[in-house]
Amino acid sequence: MADGGELVKATERLLEGRHGRLGAAALRAALVDLYEFWLGKGAAAAGVDTADPGVALAAVGGLGRSELVPFSDLDLLLLHNGNSRVGKIADAIWYPLWDAKIGLDHSVRTPGEALKVASEDLRTAMGLLDIRHIAGDAEITARLAAAARDQWRRTARKRVGELSDAMRQRWARSGEIAQSAEPDLKHGRGGLRDFAVLEAMAAAQLTARPGEELLAAKGLLLDVRTELRRELRRERDILSAPEAETVAGELGFGDRFTLARKLSGVGRTIAYAVDVALRSTVEPPKARFGRRPSRTPLDEGVVLHGNEVALARDAVPAKDPALLLRVAAASARIRKPISHGTLRALAETAPELRAPWPADALKALVEMLGAGEGLIDAVEALDRTGLWARLFPEWGSVRDLPPRSPVHAWTVDRHLVRAAVEASKLTTTVSRPDLLLIGALLHDIGKGRDADHSELGAKISAQVAARLGLPEPDAALVSGMVRHHLLLPHTATRRDISDPATIQRVTKTLDENLVLLELLHALTTADSLATGPGVGTDWKARLLAELVSGCEEALHGKGFVPPEPMGAEQRELVAEAVASGRGEVRITAAGKVVTVVLAVPARAELLAPAAGVLALNSLEVHAAVLRGHDGGRAGVFTASPKFGSLPDVTLLREQFARAVAGTLPLTQRLAAKERDYGGAETPSAGAKVIWFDDETSGQDTVVVELRAANRIGLLYRVAGALRRCEAEVRWAKVATLGGAVVDSFAVAPRTGRVDQAWRSKIEEALLSAAS
Repeated sequence: MADGGELVKATERLLEGRHGRLGAAALRAALVDLYEFWLGKGAAAAGVDTADPGVALAAVGGLGRSELVPFSDLDLLLLHNGNSRVGKIADAIWYPLWDAKIGLDHSVRTPGEALKVASEDLRTAMGLLDIRHIAGDAEITARLAAAARDQWRRTARKRVGELSDAMRQRWARSGEIAQSAEPDLKHGRGGLRDFAVLEAMAAAQLTARPGEELLAAKGLLLDVRTELRRELRRERDILSAPEAETVAGELGFGDRFTLARKLSGVGRTIAYAVDVALRSTVEPPKARFGRRPSRTPLDEGVVLHGNEVALARDAVPAKDPALLLRVAAASARIRKPISHGTLRALAETAPELRAPWPADALKALVEMLGAGEGLIDAVEALDRTGLWARLFPEWGSVRDLPPRSPVHAWTVDRHLVRAAVEASKLTTTVSRPDLLLIGALLHDIGKGRDADHSELGAKISAQVAARLGLPEPDAALVSGMVRHHLLLPHTATRRDISDPATIQRVTKTLDENLVLLELLHALTTADSLATGPGVGTDWKARLLAELVSGCEEALHGKGFVPPEPMGAEQRELVAEAVASGRGEVRITAAGKVVTVVLAVPARAELLAPAAGVLALNSLEVHAAVLRGHDGGRAGVFTASPKFGSLPDVTLLREQFARAVAGTLPLTQRLAAKERDYGGAETPSAGAKVIWFDDETSGQDTVVVELRAANRIGLLYRVAGALRRCEAEVRWAKVATLGGAVVDSFAVAPRTGRVDQAWRSKIEEALLSAAS
């Protein structure tokens, strides 16, 4: 019987480098030779070579692939053709390994039994693709290897769904290599397990064999894994900061930050290849009455083609600078990947966005940032193809930049994207959700340089905000968010927040700007949640809330701005509506942005018919003001078509007149439209209702503000909810900011007075309409 202790001692001599330190690849090759020699000798002593009927010892896993890293478990398979002594032979091989405490995953099977297990177990099926003969009857091993490959080729396409689900579950447990502060080299997304999937899919002839870039990526992961285990003298696949410094030095990378960026790059390379491979093997859904994949419009020039976001047939990227952002926003919103053909077309033909960006490009960016978790994959797709760098050249300094602080779980670029994801859940807590999302994306943009990242970031973000087309006051707010993004958390946790001097210092630092204060409150929360597990605690949140509350009381303001009075053009149209007794419409256009003025006599309903007709014609409302005047009322709506061209004015006037008269079934038609265009989108942030007293004229009139995620027909549903609650809308001010809305209504009860029961009824109705 072979002595397992000899194998352990020989392995230790290799790791210590007593005859010269071996490089990572040379060490793996030496370990393979050593283990093969020992196993061959042990198998011969156990009677494998002379057994009749034949017996074979084979390896899978790392030894099977000739990629044995230190302290790996051995994956061994003892094959036989019905040999009655195979149990004794197995014991003679396994026991020395167990006695030496060498990790062992073992099985004893006939080739037929092995194939049956492979047909039921995905991991076994893929493992047999790497089978390697060690000792005994080579014909048995060769026969199983050929049969296993043939079975895999015949069944692999049917098992892609199972494979994809297993990978996603593994990624959920282990995270990803790219942009992780402590990557799992084996199990993480973009790691060695994923590379094995690529090789398995190539073996099934579903994809091409990995090329040089992928092979180099795999080589680096193996080298890092080898050096990590050599350094620790134990099994480990997660690279943390202390070990990374040593590993980086051994591999010639200088420091752990250089190594981290390199690892992030190779992780992206493998993850992207896996994404391509999986999508290329999935059959897209067919249209209801045809064989071709369905095409569902998502935005102007953007469709859902099967399971991927793609360009519409009539889209011309070269003439549409904002198309790139609309594609990415749609992908993020519905959490479907952008097709690779679309990414290539955009990379090759999409023009650079010149400063200042057009309004539709800024709008699409804010929608993308507010989409929630789908933002991560959308940004990754753009970044992989160089499109994100076109939008944000400043991103190069933070891309794959490892964090300096151990509390951070992500690289700086991923942290910024995750901060935007967390901010999307807080958009209803602020009056400017668009600025919150942009500030979250940029708050650490100054890192990676030899300067105070808050001060440098403030300068960079001011330049970016101006390039995006933000007005100067808004750009100043974004810059202020970046400059002061650490002010609230540092003050709340390091100062006496009950001291008036502390409150005064904070408000003075923020130039007594209440909007900036609420933006920083939300940004601080998002930043904390995006940093890593356990960073955002209830205690810190409570201190932060107390600090902000104290500052708000000191500032004595709520940031509400009532609408402007009605203009001469609107007064004229109201007079026409009063004279005719029916609804009147006037439209003016400036490019793709239209101003729609709708007027009705005083007793007619205005808000619900107007909002419903505009939504029915795919006109997305960006802003709206409703005011009364001289026996009538008018609504001024700023909107743009979500798809195609502007609606016919005659049709719009006819539909509005019917809606005012109550003969147009708006509820049913809007529900059908929402179904046709993919159904309701799941909001990232919960809707919120805020009341403002004594901020408008009129007896028993108060202002109610709804902050919610935007969706088809939302304003129509809100108007209907207010009508059903017997709330008279004296005026309204509507603002759509990316994927969020901030709608303010001056309301009064048609009967009775303003009391808590009436407020509760309205609040419940508004939240229901927004859900």
